[in-house]
Amino acid sequence: MYILALNCGSSSLKYQVYNAETKQPVVGGLVEKIGQQDSFVTQKYPDGKKEKEVKVVPMQNHDEALGVVFNMLRGASIDMNEIGGVGHRVVMGGDKFASSVEITDDVIRTLTELSPLAPLHNPAGIAGINAARQLLPNAKQVAVFDTAFHQTMPEVAYSYPVPKAWRTELGVRRYGFHGTSHLYVSKRAAAMLGKPADQCNLITLHIGSGASATAIRGGRSVDTSMGMTPTPGLTMGTRCGDIDPAIVVYVMKRLGINADQVQTHLNKDSGLKAITECFSDRRDIEDNRETNDKCRLAMDIEVHNVKKYIGSYMAELGHVDAIVFTAGVGENDEILREMFCDGLEELGIKLDKEVNRVTLARKGYGETVLSTPDSKIKIFMIPTNEELVIVEDTLAIMNGTYNPDHLKMNYSFAQIAKQR
Repeated sequence: MYILALNCGSSSLKYQVYNAETKQPVVGGLVEKIGQQDSFVTQKYPDGKKEKEVKVVPMQNHDEALGVVFNMLRGASIDMNEIGGVGHRVVMGGDKFASSVEITDDVIRTLTELSPLAPLHNPAGIAGINAARQLLPNAKQVAVFDTAFHQTMPEVAYSYPVPKAWRTELGVRRYGFHGTSHLYVSKRAAAMLGKPADQCNLITLHIGSGASATAIRGGRSVDTSMGMTPTPGLTMGTRCGDIDPAIVVYVMKRLGINADQVQTHLNKDSGLKAITECFSDRRDIEDNRETNDKCRLAMDIEVHNVKKYIGSYMAELGHVDAIVFTAGVGENDEILREMFCDGLEELGIKLDKEVNRVTLARKGYGETVLSTPDSKIKIFMIPTNEELVIVEDTLAIMNGTYNPDHLKMNYSFAQIAKQR
């Protein structure tokens, strides 16, 4: 039997087929530019035995995209009747879903009601769910939420000091995102520490194009940098991160622009892209930092903000066992990792610079201790695996063994790690 993990964006669809027995990936890929004439899908094979396939075909919606994906999976010798479950990454579960759930008509209605809180993400997720239900009517459909891991935040952390009606009637509060990634790496960090997850205090840093920091006490999220939306927090590729909210009102009045335009600017035209005026990818920024003052400034701003969150979460947690770097930048950018840790030695954070320089996930490195032996706080690089969380939650719901309390779930990846 196979489990299909789906991650639907507004114009993209990421998929991965897993062997349900071994929990190993078999084949996966990414559909891009859905809704455009030059949409295409790239299919890859994790064992490296087959070359990746690229197919260009117009796909107007997620239904058509999933149909193209299924044809490619058949070409990869996947029997579609053997797909017993489909796990869907859903960005916004609000305060309605604190764990993964089987998808029913009532669940879809609730997701639709939550769409105003995630207008760029939830409609795409719902479209993917509906397409999968239609094309795989016999498969169990499961929703795994980006926000669920953060539902353990205390009221003091998730509440915004805004008018009561905003909070009670409009759902204005901190929800947090990247929860599936933070869950995975927190389990692996506990394993690397050789301690039960409920005895670990961690600061996890998911830094990719989007970026978030999470404070974890006793294995549970107690604070996170993203808020009601994925816009605030750390400086990101094209998202602004934390700014004065009054800026929005000021700019709207001065430029005469509307809310949709402001939202586009804050999410697509801000962050590192705004500072450099040309780059959102850290690789481009670092390649030009020696000759471009704007690139140097962009890196310094990002480092400044990451350090602020590390410091504030250390104060909030009191005791920290480890800091974890994950996602594209966290796993593969030795320059930024060193800059993030530089100057924190007095706080007990000591990076082994030689180990850090060679530890890159793209070069085959897995979970690695980046700190020196005398560092009071461990520093880990842990490649994230959100798809495996989705697969295991889906399987557990199918088998009736799912526990909504993730600390009581018997995850296969919550085992002692082999460190490099």
